[in-house]
Amino acid sequence: MIQIEHLSKCYGSHKAVDDISFTIEDGHIYGFLGPNGAGKSTTMNIITGCLSMTEGTVSVCGHDIFDDPIEAKKCIGYLPEIPPLYIDMTPIEYLSFVARAKGVAKDKIEEEITRAIERSGIENVSDRLIKNLSKGYKQRVGIAQAIIGEPQLVILDEPTVGLDPKQIIEIRDLIKELGEKHTVILSSHILSEVQQVCDKLIIINEGKLVANVDTKDVDGDLEEFFLTLTGEERPAQALTETETTEIESAETEPENPEDAEQEASDESNL
Repeated sequence: MIQIEHLSKCYGSHKAVDDISFTIEDGHIYGFLGPNGAGKSTTMNIITGCLSMTEGTVSVCGHDIFDDPIEAKKCIGYLPEIPPLYIDMTPIEYLSFVARAKGVAKDKIEEEITRAIERSGIENVSDRLIKNLSKGYKQRVGIAQAIIGEPQLVILDEPTVGLDPKQIIEIRDLIKELGEKHTVILSSHILSEVQQVCDKLIIINEGKLVANVDTKDVDGDLEEFFLTLTGEERPAQALTETETTEIESAETEPENPEDAEQEASDESNL
């Protein structure tokens, strides 16, 4: 699937990524972890061809990301931390644009849009302006654009940031569903989420690879494992047991799009 060998990225004298090598295998959900500034986003941007490397190679499905970028990028769906949405479009209009940009055959575009809408659970809001959707639905639209074209690999950078507990559970369940048909790389700071969703873990710290393990092989608490590897102290603002329980026990009924649209409208009138 992905073969990364001796990857480095320098900004002047600073090495954001320092000679890392690992393989992403088919059929797994990978948790990609590291403290802020560890090099996670830099690595993901290099894998997706959005950023050049200083040294090393990245091969996606047998295609070098820079020597054969078109074929390599056909294999990748990417949702950055801030979804690349055109908010004055409806999801249908936006996904049509994305499908054309990705080179989906003209006679397959409608079918591909329908599939992405159904898989991401945005049927009820597909004809509404994206700017009027709640953040949870905007994230779903972002995931829908990532899976247009049936990429073998889906990369999600902090997909649950800023969501409420119910929305987090909904996106978490969606990621599990994506893992049934795609290889997924999930970058997240919510370690309990990663432990529940991912079956493999890659951890980097200060630009270096410090762990590449199966989630089941982590003894005990993932947070302790992570803090030990990265030399971090337990953060003062970490989720308490009560807050974690609130997320895990939140209602799982689908978000009401009428409420979401009204909430967005109220905010725009402030």
